[in-house]
Amino acid sequence: MPALPVCARAALHLWEEPCVSGRAGAGTVFFSGCTLGCVFCQNRSISRENFGKILTEDDLYAVFQRLADQGASCIELVTPTQFTHVLARVLNRPVPGGLPVVWNSGGYERQTVLRALEGKVDVYLPDLKYVTPSVAEKYSGAADYPEAAKAAILEMVRQRGPVRLEGGLLKSGVLIRHLILPGQAAEAKRVMDWVAEAFPLGTVLFSLMAQYTPVGSLEGFPELRRTVRPSELRLARTYMENLGLPGYVQELDAAGEGFIPAFDLTGL
Repeated sequence: MPALPVCARAALHLWEEPCVSGRAGAGTVFFSGCTLGCVFCQNRSISRENFGKILTEDDLYAVFQRLADQGASCIELVTPTQFTHVLARVLNRPVPGGLPVVWNSGGYERQTVLRALEGKVDVYLPDLKYVTPSVAEKYSGAADYPEAAKAAILEMVRQRGPVRLEGGLLKSGVLIRHLILPGQAAEAKRVMDWVAEAFPLGTVLFSLMAQYTPVGSLEGFPELRRTVRPSELRLARTYMENLGLPGYVQELDAAGEGFIPAFDLTGL
C-alpha cells in the first residue's frame, strides 16, 4: 500500500448490525489492503488485489462530508488499519455532522497503533476470528492472531469503556464480531468463552455472524467449500444464549455473493 489511503467504495450500508446501520445506513468507506491473508476472504479484489483509488486527506474528509449529507448514522471505516497514520490526522478534524466514528477491523493490529486513535474513534467493531493459534495459522497465515486480537480488543475497551446506546444506535463502545466457519462451531464456542471471561456482562456487545460464503477456488481447503449448516448456527446460538452474551445473531440467509458490496469506486 502507498502512504496515502486507497479506497474502493464509499456509500450508505444497511447490512451492518442494527445499532450501527440505523435507518439510513452506516456511512461506510472500504479501504484496500489488509493486515491478514484469510483464505476465505469475500473482499479479495480489494484485500489481495488492492483495487482502489488513492485519496488525499482532503479527498477523504470530503467523502465523510458527503456521507453525512446523505444521512449516514455514522462514519464507518472498514479495514482501515494499514492507513492509521493518515486517518489519525484526518480524524483530528471535526467529524461532519458530529457523527460517531466506527473502526471496523479484522482485530489484527498492535495496541500501540490503536493508541494513536484514542479519543478519535467512538465505536470499535473488531473481528475475533479465532482464539486457537493453529486455526489462525491455517486459515489466515497468522499463528499470533489470537494473542494480537485479544490484546487489541482489551485496548479498545480500555479506550471506550462499556457500550453506550442512544435511540438504538451505538454511540460508544466495542462490538466484537465472530464469523462462524464451516466445521468450526467449537472454535466459535472458544471465542465466546474468552469474551464472557474477559468482560463483565454488558461491557461489550457480541455479534455471531453466519454469512460465510465460499468464494474463489479454496484450493487445499475443501472443508470451506460450503456454507454454514443450520445445525452449526443453532449450536453456536444456543451457546451464546447460555453465556448470556448481549448482542446479535445473523441468520443464514445473509450468506451469498449478492451481499458482497460492489467495489467499483462508488462515492469516490
